[in-house]
Amino acid sequence: MRKSSEGEYMKKIQKTNPNLVSLIKLLKAEGYQNNVPLWVDISKRLSRPTRHKAEVNLSKINRHTKEGETVIVPGKVLGAGVLDHAVIVSAFAFSQSAREQINARGRTLTIPELLKENPQGRGVRILE
Repeated sequence: MRKSSEGEYMKKIQKTNPNLVSLIKLLKAEGYQNNVPLWVDISKRLSRPTRHKAEVNLSKINRHTKEGETVIVPGKVLGAGVLDHAVIVSAFAFSQSAREQINARGRTLTIPELLKENPQGRGVRILE
């Protein structure tokens, strides 16, 4: 327990989603063990409070990527907008419409799948 500014004890807020907690631990371990700053950075971004989580629309992915690029979103990908080129998108969560539109041209991956395919994190762009 920690004290607030008024001297009262406050409960430490922790993540309650067991999948998210295990993903954060996995990313930290892989990042520090293999000296890959990308995975440590993603684990810190996923550890943020829920109100600061990234929510990225397809229109933003379309604007900021090129054909064949790999993108990671430390949050959720939403389906607003159109994707007009093939990209590989990795995220913690996808809306159903976003997953369908991305898979029509490119690929969707979970963050652990991307970690397995690209352990050094080379050529991966972070979008928030």
